[in-house]
Amino acid sequence: MAGNIAAAPNFQAWTKMAEAYDNLTGTVKIAMVGKYTGLSDAYLSVVKALLHACVACSLRPSVEWIAASDLEDESAKTTPEAHASAWETLKSCACVLVPGGFGDRGVPGMILAAKFARENNVPYLGICLGMQISVIEFSRYVLGLERANSEEFDSQTPHPVVIFMPEGSRTHMGSTMRLGSRITFLKDPDCVTSKLYQKSASVDERHRHRYEVNPDFIGELESAGLKFVGSDESGKRMEVLELPNHPYYIGVQFHPEFKSRPQRPSALFLGLILAATGRLQTYLSNLPDSSLGTSQ
Repeated sequence: MAGNIAAAPNFQAWTKMAEAYDNLTGTVKIAMVGKYTGLSDAYLSVVKALLHACVACSLRPSVEWIAASDLEDESAKTTPEAHASAWETLKSCACVLVPGGFGDRGVPGMILAAKFARENNVPYLGICLGMQISVIEFSRYVLGLERANSEEFDSQTPHPVVIFMPEGSRTHMGSTMRLGSRITFLKDPDCVTSKLYQKSASVDERHRHRYEVNPDFIGELESAGLKFVGSDESGKRMEVLELPNHPYYIGVQFHPEFKSRPQRPSALFLGLILAATGRLQTYLSNLPDSSLGTSQ
């Protein structure tokens, strides 16, 4: 029937975006430090989120894949060339991203990458495991808790700064993850995360994890300078951390890459690229002064 004929699709916006990308000449080097770097599709959502953020900044992403295990001290003994190359690559990048993952392989290397970014003012974004890594690193090298760890990696650690979720089953792996979209409440409207989410008081992002920051250590970590600016409705589950007086050091328990879209990049990925190119403070200072709300 004539009345059911669909209108011709309008690709004008997509065509304009594609043409703009084809003409981009500037790049930004991003260190992706993970354990699945040999299978890049494992991080496909993260790579796409980086692409969305870079295009918004009129840049092409240059993702440098770094196997976390190559950064470890043991690698210097067993595979010295790979160790030297990994560190050379890390030091050449404008920012560092540690994505999610499971298991203890490569964790010491991720901790060293987080330490490098923290101590050298290199923009850092830790996602899920990457957030937990930053807590372990800070606990070890700032608080001086040498054996601080996650219960996932060392069940006998005397300083379990990351613990198994209280309601999770330790005997059944199925249906034990904290999954799906959940609201994170941002405590401080002046924190970088709130500003990047357009000065929102809360954000709705997707989760996929079994472990989280131990609330018993929050006071000690914050007293030493690591600030937890986002939590769940109970105020006990830490969702977002920041390191003040650092160009960009953010860890999130959720996965912001899952909601990133072309022409609507993830706020935190956008912040990472802006910080890596020295444009973050200008961007934040030009945000419109609006009342606080919820970012979906």
